[in-house]
Amino acid sequence: MIFILLCNFWVVYYTRPYNFFSINNLPSNDVALVLGTSKKTEKGKENLFFKYRMEATARLFKEGKIKYIILSGNNDSRYYNEPLDMKKALLNLGVPENVMTLDYAGFRTFDSVVRCKQVFNQDNFTVISQNFHNARALYIARHEGISAISFAAQDVPDGYSLRTLVREYLARPKAVLDVHILRPNTDVTSNNEIFKR
Repeated sequence: MIFILLCNFWVVYYTRPYNFFSINNLPSNDVALVLGTSKKTEKGKENLFFKYRMEATARLFKEGKIKYIILSGNNDSRYYNEPLDMKKALLNLGVPENVMTLDYAGFRTFDSVVRCKQVFNQDNFTVISQNFHNARALYIARHEGISAISFAAQDVPDGYSLRTLVREYLARPKAVLDVHILRPNTDVTSNNEIFKR
């Protein structure tokens, strides 16, 4: 329990200077990495985590804070495709198709961040997700030699998904172990699309 508490404190404290909540204060970057999630909840309702991430991404693009977008998520079957769902949502929000690249092997946050560097050759980008998720992504990125910053998409209402918050609380110690000890294997050899500046 002490290890879990310390890891959570350290991940949030270490990444705080790199996580932005205001578009006006957010530095511009050429590339954004949008972390995937399902577009629907288990009950079939609209997933607000997904909705708010897509709205934040579209807004950053329209404000000129990002130019290109890598959509990284899980695509473990032909019936579940987070990157494609994100692409469709962003098209509906007015983001042009030619600025988006889909990463179909972002099975975990660790994979998404590492692949952004090793597959798409990006070592300076803006992560887009909710605040609680950004801390873990930034911790991984900064320890992988990536000069990442993040933008916090609108948070969901209190009590919306307690399970997600509990999972994140446990995922941060796992991220610390992955970065410093476990070094899990990540597929960095393939992707269905090639990112071009």
